[in-house]
Amino acid sequence: MVMSAGFLDGAKGPLFHVLHTPAAGAAVRGSVLYAHPFAEEHNKSRRMAARQARALAEAGYVVLMPDLFGCGDSAGDFADADWAGWLDDLRTGLAWLQARHPAPVILWGLRTGCLLLGELCAGADAFEPTATVYWQPVINGELFLTQFLRLRMAAGMIGGNKETTRDLRARLDAGESLEVAGYALSPQLASGLASASLQPPSRGSLLWLEVVANETSELAPASRKLIDEWRARGIDVLSGAAVGETFWSTQEISEVPELLSRTMYLVAPLTTDPVAK
Repeated sequence: MVMSAGFLDGAKGPLFHVLHTPAAGAAVRGSVLYAHPFAEEHNKSRRMAARQARALAEAGYVVLMPDLFGCGDSAGDFADADWAGWLDDLRTGLAWLQARHPAPVILWGLRTGCLLLGELCAGADAFEPTATVYWQPVINGELFLTQFLRLRMAAGMIGGNKETTRDLRARLDAGESLEVAGYALSPQLASGLASASLQPPSRGSLLWLEVVANETSELAPASRKLIDEWRARGIDVLSGAAVGETFWSTQEISEVPELLSRTMYLVAPLTTDPVAK
């Protein structure tokens, strides 16, 4: 496995990326585009995402992991990011990946990254992946935004500032940016997130995996309901759970080895035989 880093030419500026590739001379089974989660969840999940990317590369997959505009080491500030721009960043990464590594494409998202990938696969110019992997997908962007704003409310209560989510949404709707948990949230990004709802891939199998507290736990009721609806529409959904901590939100960096191994086990049949040397 070989890891390299560099920058892609994004519409608003350079996009930093990490690329994991199989060892020289190894057959390539497919290519993978990763869509990271929102704000601090991105930082908390870097180790897990990197471990999964290495495992995929060792199994014969090329994995592209871009930082979206305003995130990580890419150009811009979080305050200047917007939802449509992030979709364009993923399209840039996808085009770059396909041009250099022509192989069956797997889309892999974590949390709000799944919302973005769902939109990437929707509409007139929908991309059609060979397969899609959703890790702990956010189903409703509006609800996620409300939960994110509650981080500001909680911090404000400590200082005696009694704000409500309705107050905060009104300020965003009026064009004001807000500081939330150390991130400057723009009205444009908030609006795009709030209007997003999870979409299924346009083709191919979908692998939906969640982290649960113990072996007797099931997927969240909202997840099961949506999966049942999609299956009724003929969408091929493979679902499962892995026991561990919610690594994207824990105070200390944590890992869920079972999620890594289960992903590898279920991804293996999703692509064809190796396509290149």
